[in-house]
Amino acid sequence: MKKIEHIGIAVSNLENASIIYEKLFGAPAYKEEEVASEGVKTAFFMSGPNKIELLEASNPESPIAKFIAKKGEGIHHIAFEVEDIVAEIERLKNEGFIVLNEIPKKGADNKLVAFLHPKSTNGVLIELCQEIR
Repeated sequence: MKKIEHIGIAVSNLENASIIYEKLFGAPAYKEEEVASEGVKTAFFMSGPNKIELLEASNPESPIAKFIAKKGEGIHHIAFEVEDIVAEIERLKNEGFIVLNEIPKKGADNKLVAFLHPKSTNGVLIELCQEIR
């Protein structure tokens, strides 16, 4: 893994949360997009070299809606940048991690993504990210 790519924060209202993070970072989101396949609307902010992704459920059955219903707003996942997501998925499976997506899928911000189950990572949802080339 190369670096922390971003930290994902689940929010109930993307517009209201974006106002807070605009004030916090002194700049607006650099990107907003909807990932319909995941039932989520996102906004990305930069803080120095670090990215924060705000995630709002776009439907009541989405993983973010279920997360907020169970745990409330807050840190949802930590994403790590990888060079070769397919090789990294295989390596982590061989290390005993529970991989939720054995085949990477298209995520936000021009990335291929896959997730590791929190049961195998001390309660933290881990996202693997590879830039789509």
